[in-house]
Amino acid sequence: MGRIQVPPIKCQGIKTKLVPFIQEYIDWEGEGRWIEPFLGSGVVGFNVNPKRAIFADSNPHIINFYQSINEREITPSAVKGYLVDEGKKLTEGGKDYYYEVRTRFNKYHKPLDFLFLSRAGFNGIIRFNKKGGFNVPFNHKPERFSKAYITKVVNQVRAVYKLCQLNDWQFVYQDFGKTLAIATEKDFIYCDPPYVGRHVDYFNSWDDTEEKRLYTLLSQSKARFMLSTWHSNQHRDNPYISNFWSNFVIVNREHFYHVGAKEVNRKPMLESIVMNYEIENGLPEAIEYHQLRLLEKSAEYTK
Repeated sequence: MGRIQVPPIKCQGIKTKLVPFIQEYIDWEGEGRWIEPFLGSGVVGFNVNPKRAIFADSNPHIINFYQSINEREITPSAVKGYLVDEGKKLTEGGKDYYYEVRTRFNKYHKPLDFLFLSRAGFNGIIRFNKKGGFNVPFNHKPERFSKAYITKVVNQVRAVYKLCQLNDWQFVYQDFGKTLAIATEKDFIYCDPPYVGRHVDYFNSWDDTEEKRLYTLLSQSKARFMLSTWHSNQHRDNPYISNFWSNFVIVNREHFYHVGAKEVNRKPMLESIVMNYEIENGLPEAIEYHQLRLLEKSAEYTK
């Protein structure tokens, strides 16, 4: 498997390190469309690289950013020029300039300002208040946009830019219910919704009602689907695994989330992918053993 393409927009719960695990279980010939009702960072879909895709999200700023790339309104060269200029201003103005850009974005909603804030904000978080205003604080790194860092971000934009030109992709701002309603039996649905109680902002608020609605719609869909969710952590289990998703095929893998700069802040989590189709030849013996070990760990977490 080749190198994983990291997207230019990062957000909490990004699946970069889980892409190979997820790709291993995708069973789709590519005849229809790849459909993502919860685009987020886009890391899974961009690495799958489908010929036809509908990428949707309820966050208008994520969609606006990628649609601007798709329509060539944002180019790699434009991103480079913007980040060089804004990086200099951030170095000179520090946190005051960060908050100036944040205020500007909340007024005009320019996609390049969104990219700036996602990179200069605290811990790579994307979060909005109840009024829809971006409210992530400064990351205390006024020299964030070094030459090497700008090159890195520009290359990430360039990769998505090229994929958009080579494929038939649509970026749509809408509720996940509308996105799921258009899926046909030839399509493949990949869902990475906000996790109940975790990774939630006001554009992607998530609760029991939304989880149940997603379960109902996916259960009724004629398309094959894969759902990314969490199984358990050291504190608790995901109740929706047993209440709903256990009706389908589930594969688990241990994953760590970084919630701070120190190694001690790595938090173990069992991640699950849920599928409405059988895995050809069943689970490999190594995977069966791995799942058993993870379930034993899950029991240990909750003691």
